[in-house]
Amino acid sequence: MRVAVLAPVAWRVPPRHYGGWEQAVATLTESLVRLGVDVTLFATGDSVTSARLESVVPSPVQEDPELRARSRAYEILHAVYCLQRAEEFDLVHSHAGSFVVGYAPFVRTPLVVTLHGSGAEPDSQVLYRHFRHLPYVAISEAERRLLPDLNYVATIHHGVEVERFPFEGRHGDYLLFVGRIARVKGVHHAIAVAHRTGIPLVLGGIVPPEEEEYFRREVEPHLDVERVRFVGPVNAEQRNRLCCGALAFLHLVEYEESFGLTMIEAMACGLPVVGTRRGSVPEVVAQGRTGFVVEDVEQAVDAVRRIRQISREACRAWVAERFHARREAELHVRVYERVLQQARAGV
Repeated sequence: MRVAVLAPVAWRVPPRHYGGWEQAVATLTESLVRLGVDVTLFATGDSVTSARLESVVPSPVQEDPELRARSRAYEILHAVYCLQRAEEFDLVHSHAGSFVVGYAPFVRTPLVVTLHGSGAEPDSQVLYRHFRHLPYVAISEAERRLLPDLNYVATIHHGVEVERFPFEGRHGDYLLFVGRIARVKGVHHAIAVAHRTGIPLVLGGIVPPEEEEYFRREVEPHLDVERVRFVGPVNAEQRNRLCCGALAFLHLVEYEESFGLTMIEAMACGLPVVGTRRGSVPEVVAQGRTGFVVEDVEQAVDAVRRIRQISREACRAWVAERFHARREAELHVRVYERVLQQARAGV
């Protein structure tokens, strides 16, 4: 089976620091290759993959000011480069955003689309609904609820290669947040929990330009070496080291999270998660087994105080059982086979 995987070009595959979509694409691509699928990855030119790499965008548009100023143009060039070669493949799997579906009428090769949370965007909803007949993959049941009228062929959770993550069986001594420093990610709630419990908090991640005012007003005033420490963007090795030394991972989001890859990365290291009951969090966190799903800061404070009840071994076992990359890839291969069968039958 010859599959073209169309990645986003905001960041490298895999990303150096931040880049959830790109990390998901990297994990899936490598797992598909290990299953024997002939994969061509369309991504930035500096991407690292065991698949065949094709690119017209030399580096991540978010890392190069010149590219970032014309990001939409480069995203279009990238998608067109892949789709104009679609007949070289049995199937194209797009992870690049909603605008790609607008090219579907001009492409004879089956096009599978993973939403990655973009179904929550009003402009994307217009495009997806217009092309609702395409085969869509949701990354959670919560994501499907955001846009229920599409032709979903499967719900497939993100996966991780559990064996590649270090594991620490002992509970650490600080709270941890890793991700985009943004209001919807609930960083201010994590800070409130740290103050209420008296447990130090480490924050890791990027501050997007649109969140700089939020950072200045609601995060920066609380930073100090003893109580709340901001370490900036972290790579995978740094994140894993932080996860192994932490007591709990805080994911107190204020929006309908479509998945939350950082949660399974944390649990793979043995780190329990405390997350708000929004979006996919109840699908990802096993209540009372790998952490706690809470309604508000008050419950989060109580959950942190009880977090040592959670077995770190159970956290890792849960990820291996439910979110292993091999399982994710096998489920995708089944989707590809079904879509190809329907295409041959003219369905």
